[in-house]
Amino acid sequence: MKIEIWSDFVCPFCYIGKRRLEQAIERFPEEINVDIQFKSYQLDPDAPLYNGENIHEALAKKYNMPLERAKQMNQQVGDQAKTVGLEFVFDTMKPTNTFDAHRLCKYAKSLGKEAEFVSEMLYQYFTLSANISDKDTLLSICEKLGLNEDQAKQIIDNKELFAKEVQTDQEEAQKLEITGVPFFVFNGKYAISGAQPIETFMNALEKIVEDDRMTLQDLSTKRGSFCDGDNCS
Repeated sequence: MKIEIWSDFVCPFCYIGKRRLEQAIERFPEEINVDIQFKSYQLDPDAPLYNGENIHEALAKKYNMPLERAKQMNQQVGDQAKTVGLEFVFDTMKPTNTFDAHRLCKYAKSLGKEAEFVSEMLYQYFTLSANISDKDTLLSICEKLGLNEDQAKQIIDNKELFAKEVQTDQEEAQKLEITGVPFFVFNGKYAISGAQPIETFMNALEKIVEDDRMTLQDLSTKRGSFCDGDNCS
């Protein structure tokens, strides 16, 4: 079963949705072979690098709302995260641009470590309040995952490296009319938009498994001309 996930590293519901999908797979009554592929999606390609502004202030400014209202909204998201075992530390979270992180994710994918990179990046941003656009921070994460530090440096410094792969994902999102993330595509046939409840993911998994089990259906309206190896009639 192939599952493609469009997401951004600074999207809280992408982290929650990812965890809900994982829990649905864990709870599924039978073992299933799942190939999860992550697709790059930048919520704000023009977002500045971290400038000292915390996530509450950034949210309040973006939606022109009181700071206390922004804190309340973030708290509500944090409460949702806790229901799936995640800890979001909003007070020290560092909003920033994710382009370099997405490019490094493509590098990690080329080495078969995409899933580990995505999980670590989300954890670093939402729980450890890491600045995921900072070069030293990114290099530290790459080192932790066993990625080549020299190659990672080259990628960070050269904005052209793996940029095409990121752009291709985002162009594909446009073709699919994806306007928000997370966005999940199952076997290229079924889609789930947003961090839906675990039950929704369970239903999707069941639908795919049922499709795989379907035997060939004969749509012939009557017996037609055919060859069976001995003769044609």
